[in-house]
Amino acid sequence: MALAARPVALVTGAASGLGRAVAVALGRRGGQVLVTDLPGSDMDATCAAVRAAGGEAQAFALDVTDAEAFAAAWDAAEAAFGPVDLVVNNAGIAVVGPMAQVSLEDWHIQLQVNLFGVVHGCRLAAQRMAGRGAILNVASGAGLLSPPKMAPYNVSKAAVVALTETLAAELGPAGTTCTVLAPLFFQTNLMATSRVTDERLKKKAAALMAEGKLSADDVAEAALKAVARGDLYALPMRDGRWYWRLKRLSPQTYVRLLDWMARRKLKG
Repeated sequence: MALAARPVALVTGAASGLGRAVAVALGRRGGQVLVTDLPGSDMDATCAAVRAAGGEAQAFALDVTDAEAFAAAWDAAEAAFGPVDLVVNNAGIAVVGPMAQVSLEDWHIQLQVNLFGVVHGCRLAAQRMAGRGAILNVASGAGLLSPPKMAPYNVSKAAVVALTETLAAELGPAGTTCTVLAPLFFQTNLMATSRVTDERLKKKAAALMAEGKLSADDVAEAALKAVARGDLYALPMRDGRWYWRLKRLSPQTYVRLLDWMARRKLKG
């Protein structure tokens, strides 16, 4: 199996939302988890939840945009629990809005967190896992489906998909499994840390997340099962899988569908 029986894991963005759900799901598997997030975040609550689920946990303050700090976090995980079996690159923010309105500063922030935060974790995994273990990169359905008024977020997540595919070919033959998670809207707090130029868009996106049929726990379980199977793609939502198939089979039809969905769901 691609997921160790009692995995030693480093999880970024684990103080809340999907990151916390993944950490707790690992706890249910007897995992030993280094819970990382920004200084001041509620990592202690996640650690308590991991322990209550049957695992072990320690907290480590980490800004994923700092490569040296990421290396220090990896060192801390190994010092506490032993060799890391799984790195979960989950930390992320959302920058959304019409292309003409999003600032270049916001573009840089988006890519520093969502792309380079993942690059730092993957680079360490390539250097230190030595042909074993697993990488789980959290992208988004947005990285596959490219909805309008979300260019910075879409680009960052599409890059995470491409990075994971590249590493699957580069590291997979030697024994390191690479999985990319690409969910659609689900019940999480991503919009709380978003940078949005259009408040109507932010409110609609938050409403779509609240209406999602899957919880963060559901998505976390689907992701870890995909890792255990050695899957490259984890697409937990059925409609997301169908949209992706349509995009590949009939791109022009998909673009028309996007336009219709944008007018119906993201306006008004």
